[in-house]
Amino acid sequence: MLRYIPFLMLAMILAPSAKADDMRPGYLEVKETDPLHYAVHWKAPTNVRNAVPGFPTDCRRVSEAQRSFEAAALISKWDMVCDQSLSGRSVVLDGLNNSQGEALLRFQSATGSMQVERLTPANPGIMIELKPERTQVAKSYFAIGIEHILMGFDHLLFVLCLVLLLSGAWRIAATVTAFTVAHSITLVTTTLGWFALPRAPVEAAIALSIVFLAVEIIKRDPTQPRLSERMPWVIAFLFGLLHGFGFAGAIAEIGLPQDDVPTALFAFNLGVEAGQLAIVGFALAALAAVRWVRSNLLAPIHTIAGYAIGSIAAMWLIERVSGV
Repeated sequence: MLRYIPFLMLAMILAPSAKADDMRPGYLEVKETDPLHYAVHWKAPTNVRNAVPGFPTDCRRVSEAQRSFEAAALISKWDMVCDQSLSGRSVVLDGLNNSQGEALLRFQSATGSMQVERLTPANPGIMIELKPERTQVAKSYFAIGIEHILMGFDHLLFVLCLVLLLSGAWRIAATVTAFTVAHSITLVTTTLGWFALPRAPVEAAIALSIVFLAVEIIKRDPTQPRLSERMPWVIAFLFGLLHGFGFAGAIAEIGLPQDDVPTALFAFNLGVEAGQLAIVGFALAALAAVRWVRSNLLAPIHTIAGYAIGSIAAMWLIERVSGV
């Protein structure tokens, strides 16, 4: 036990900084309230704080920007009027190409049609389309799903715990898929307003679910399989229902195109599943490499990883319960 203390201390030091909030994409919403009049909502996490929405030169603000902070992100809202419609013209995020993040742009016309695009450092601007294609919504939300599982560190650690706890690629993939099916159920029901839970206790319970799996990893005994090893699909499904509320919170922040909700939700879930399978593949490859080089290191690596992940999740649990 004592030899794992340095890793435990390192994990506890890193835990407060290992949050998804700071690495979430920025969010720029432009809503046409009347012909040539627009309401602009710009949400900038710390990684895109220096980016500024840029519009054609004939567009000008007609109200002072209202600023506030929410979950470590700077929120700015203002009204704007343009001499010509934004349809067929470009909107950019000036300064995004100098940052390490990206942003989601959602444009809604006065007629209700919606366009959703990802803005990246390599492509910080887009053309507002007269009639967005349905495939454009699917592509954008598929990419958002992948990014959310990769940058949502609590979900990522949960999937890594499943890899460390179980053996067999197909068994792990099936368990992760059960997790996806479950969180898809709660994601859809919450997004459609059929059922919801307060976000604070849900986030705390998600951290607790990771602590549970970390303990299962540390106490793993090949001669006496624990419940999570005997019935991994059931455990993953039950916890997946819980994690789905967390995904719903992320979707609520980003928003959904009102005229194409099913496509967006389906694409987002496919993206999450693709991201999860990518994590599984990478982790299995890393463990296989260790097994090939020095198989006697596998047991210590599992134990160290269990303590590290459990410590990080425990810190999250304390933060989320205390509201820090």
